Amino acid sequence: MSHRLSRRQILHLATASAAGFGLTACGGGGSGAGSAGADGDSGPITVWSWTTAAEALRGVVPSFERDNPGIKVDVQDLGNPAIWDKITVGLAAGGKGLGDVLHIGVDYLPGYMEKFPQGLADLSKLGADKHKDAFVEGLWPTVIGKDRAVHALPWEVNPLGLFYRSDYFEKADVDPASITSWDDLIAAGPKIRAATGAQLIGLDKPGTTQDMDFFQNLMQLQGAFYFDHEGKVTLASPEAIQALTVIKRINDAGLMADTAGTGTGKRLLSQGKLATAPYPAWAIEYLATKFPAQSGKWRVMQPPAAVPGGKRSAIVNSTYLTVSATSPRRKAAWRFIEYALTKPAEINRMFASGGVFPALKAAYEDPKFSAPNPFYGGQKVLRSFVDSLASGSDATNFTGDYSRALKLASDAQSQVLVKGADPAEALKAAAKQLAQQTGRQQAA
Repeated sequence: MSHRLSRRQILHLATASAAGFGLTACGGGGSGAGSAGADGDSGPITVWSWTTAAEALRGVVPSFERDNPGIKVDVQDLGNPAIWDKITVGLAAGGKGLGDVLHIGVDYLPGYMEKFPQGLADLSKLGADKHKDAFVEGLWPTVIGKDRAVHALPWEVNPLGLFYRSDYFEKADVDPASITSWDDLIAAGPKIRAATGAQLIGLDKPGTTQDMDFFQNLMQLQGAFYFDHEGKVTLASPEAIQALTVIKRINDAGLMADTAGTGTGKRLLSQGKLATAPYPAWAIEYLATKFPAQSGKWRVMQPPAAVPGGKRSAIVNSTYLTVSATSPRRKAAWRFIEYALTKPAEINRMFASGGVFPALKAAYEDPKFSAPNPFYGGQKVLRSFVDSLASGSDATNFTGDYSRALKLASDAQSQVLVKGADPAEALKAAAKQLAQQTGRQQAA
């Protein structure tokens, strides 16, 4: 999904920019916003989204308007990252100027609910709680605010996988079934490199783009992140140290390519210089679209565990639809969200047009989720991700201080990769700084 790749690379700049507009301001920036809204159930509503996701939402509008006469929907593509600044500025201004329906990523939603507790509508009052069990495990805690009410519904979910060049594994005589942990893959790495000249993975070593997805994924495989569910700092946790230690071992073994520089990672993939790509489900479409000449050469497996015997499934990101508390037509906005995200036919129509992997469990009954994919040698790649979701995953608490954590974690990773720093010491210093900057406690 191309919009996801670009978002992944520019999100960090957007996060820092949004923080400057108010995410790091004192709590309650949206106080009083709810009193300005109303529960109108008819009339025009606006939906804010971006690129292919916005186009997917437009595909729902005709059937929704047919089934809900009296409501007219205008889906607006605000672009990415511009949408984050507009939402953040609107919330900081008490909800002024916001769209009725907002498309928000998991890296922003917890922070918005934390910093602007009155900014997003209480959807529990509109019946959202009845959908709790409709979505994959691990997403529902993210939509619950401190008031214990539901403030959004899950739309997109991205389970983690490991895409790999099956032709390279075969040439190196490495059985993919033998790879159950990153220990196994690191051990096989020299054979793959000797047989194909390809490195295992690519990372921006100096951190010019804060390339932290892999580090975060390794933590998420262990049920951890920069913060725990109470918001305490866990950047120096054993799980974080293990994640950065795995990265250091890959680099020390000479199995890591440096992707610093615009377009470097894409170029290395195009040239066949990377044997694996630890990407979530959005990459199914991305690899097939961007590298058609490599058709039949890629496969996907469950991600190797961060520790031998550990979990091999993780939800690494997700997106949601929510209603602005200042919307004058909150009921109408909610009806659109409920229609788009809880009806399998509608959400699968969006999946077909925009590549947004649905969070609705009932969607997976569609035959497309068990169909062989020619680009992946006939492998049922969608089914592999569905099976991964079935094993459950922990919710990730990004908090309103994600941008600060990201910067400090990126600095620590660069110290390890460029200067040979010890992972535990680098993360201990980063965690101390994060606690000082945010006023949060460090977890024991």
